Amino acid sequence: MTGTHILLDRASPYRSRRVVVEYDSRTTAAYLLDPRGQVRVPVWLANHEMAPETSDPAGLYAGHAPLMPADHTKHPQGRSRLDPARLRAVWFEEGDGVALLDDDGLLAIIPGWAEADRGLPGYAREAIGRSPYAWALDDVAAQLWPRVVHAEAYWEWRAAPNAWRSVQRTVFNHLNRTVGPAGHYWDVSDGHDPLIRVSERPPTPDRPYTVLSTVGMSGQRMPTLDRYMADTSAHARIELALATTTPAHVAARIFRWLGTFPWRAVTWFGNGHSVKWMDGPEDSPLRGGNTAVLLVADPAPLAGAGSAPPVDVSGLTFHGDPVNWLWIVPITRPEHLFAKEHDAATLIAKLAAEGRSWVLE
Repeated sequence: MTGTHILLDRASPYRSRRVVVEYDSRTTAAYLLDPRGQVRVPVWLANHEMAPETSDPAGLYAGHAPLMPADHTKHPQGRSRLDPARLRAVWFEEGDGVALLDDDGLLAIIPGWAEADRGLPGYAREAIGRSPYAWALDDVAAQLWPRVVHAEAYWEWRAAPNAWRSVQRTVFNHLNRTVGPAGHYWDVSDGHDPLIRVSERPPTPDRPYTVLSTVGMSGQRMPTLDRYMADTSAHARIELALATTTPAHVAARIFRWLGTFPWRAVTWFGNGHSVKWMDGPEDSPLRGGNTAVLLVADPAPLAGAGSAPPVDVSGLTFHGDPVNWLWIVPITRPEHLFAKEHDAATLIAKLAAEGRSWVLE
């Protein structure tokens, strides 16, 4: 962008968001970008010349930030340029929000619930009150500061040599206790955050199907939950599982796109959610005529008479949050549309009435 200087450019650990801080001699602003480089949320940070009485917010989306009106800035005369050497970004554990800090502490926060289209910009230290360009950070600093402290501690922990191993061991041992001995083990995360593995639990005399489960999804909270609920703890951490009688190495391919999906797409998975099947040749033998997957916390309604009941994998917690296992049930396009038109419970009742099993055969 002509006439601008980038003071900070940092990608989230999940590569699904990027924050850029730009200075153009008049103003400094931060932009939360998606992987395509499109602005998701802009937030004004500072004026560097005399503030006007009014301004035009359109500039926030055109690559240059407008001057903040005088009534909404702590420095209506303008302030000195921010020192890029003193700027740093702290990404929230979920990867959907970010805090900007300098030597004076919090400079700005762009939380996961910020949405420019809904008039919810980020919070800035220099801002007074609420404007289309930024909301006052002073009003929420006490509330959000613990979130920033937690985020910084979380990423310091994740950088420790044994952090991932502790996640892996916790989930793996829980599966040993609840499901049975392990078989094969696969990496489905391409070596960068979020690190996800898949564990195979072969059939037993009491269980005629293989259980495939992710290992590691629960090591980080899912994004965007705080847009929908005040207390996210009960829903923040999950693992995915699939019961199948098909060859395990074929069925496990579904996790290559599904296991990292919440952090790549910046969304969350919950009981009853349906997810469109991503196009990819590697799991096409498994996909068959299905176009989506249904995620079910309790697949018991789909365990008809004479079929093996689901295993109980409940009881695991991580960092104080319960870990929820969601079972994968592939569904067809008509079934996916039915779920959207009605709800997941109605679809499950319909599938149960049709004799559909929760075990992929």
